[in-house]
Amino acid sequence: MSELTAEQGHHHTPEPEAGEPHPYHILSPSPWPILGAFAGGLLAVGAVMFMHYETVWLLVVGFLAVLAVMVFWWLDIVRESVKEKAHSHVTKIGLRYGMMLFIASEVMFFAAFFWAFFDASLFPNAPEMVARQEYTGGVWPPAGIQVFDPFHLPFMMTLVLLLSGCTVTWAHHELIDGRNEQAAQALGLTVLLGVFFSGLQIYEYTHAAFGFREGIYPSTFYMATGFHGFHVIIGTIFLAVCWLRTVKGHFTPRSHFGFEAAAWYWHFVDVVWLFLFVAVYWWGAGAGGGH
Repeated sequence: MSELTAEQGHHHTPEPEAGEPHPYHILSPSPWPILGAFAGGLLAVGAVMFMHYETVWLLVVGFLAVLAVMVFWWLDIVRESVKEKAHSHVTKIGLRYGMMLFIASEVMFFAAFFWAFFDASLFPNAPEMVARQEYTGGVWPPAGIQVFDPFHLPFMMTLVLLLSGCTVTWAHHELIDGRNEQAAQALGLTVLLGVFFSGLQIYEYTHAAFGFREGIYPSTFYMATGFHGFHVIIGTIFLAVCWLRTVKGHFTPRSHFGFEAAAWYWHFVDVVWLFLFVAVYWWGAGAGGGH
């Protein structure tokens, strides 16, 4: 009886075959997590020192340290994927979840700016906000603020970003079909459109009729659109790296998550801009504000 039980147990728990790869990615020892933590702390301390004492050198050192950690850490990840072939199917699922959570955190980041904008624009004459009443005059946009024409430069910027969303989708389809040369062309166009958008935003800022410190309208406008512009720059760099990897042949029809992550991020940037165009440039400029 004991022999039969032992034999049945043996059949229920077969031994893994020799050489069978582990489904999870067991990481090699890496210095980047601890160095990244120190670099982030240095950047935060540098930011506080700059805001309180206008000491800029520590802020610059912290920023460069964070940038260096990012570059070398991602180089290690690319090596693990391309040369070591260490990214199994399960690993790629984990990377996808990580990117989704990161984009979700970015959504909440921008939700704070939209919250501030709508709180000020929907309640410009809130009785408990005496300083706001004095500044806005009870209307939105505030009296004396010369806003942008939404269907001039902002509309052109919208078209540029929407076109870049089309070209990055084109690049994705070319990668899936194994046509890396055409994918590189589409990615190159996307990067150029991203640079063009940033140039248009710089032109817009240099021709604005209001400065950042001139009240609640300029501060909410520049914080929302400025951080979006920063994300466009990050996304453009992300896509430029993907363009280089495409040229080098790192991506295959079945394995190109590095590009997919960049495409997800770029579509997120597109969607945020559409909300900014409708809410800040069009509605907030008087189409439906608190007049």
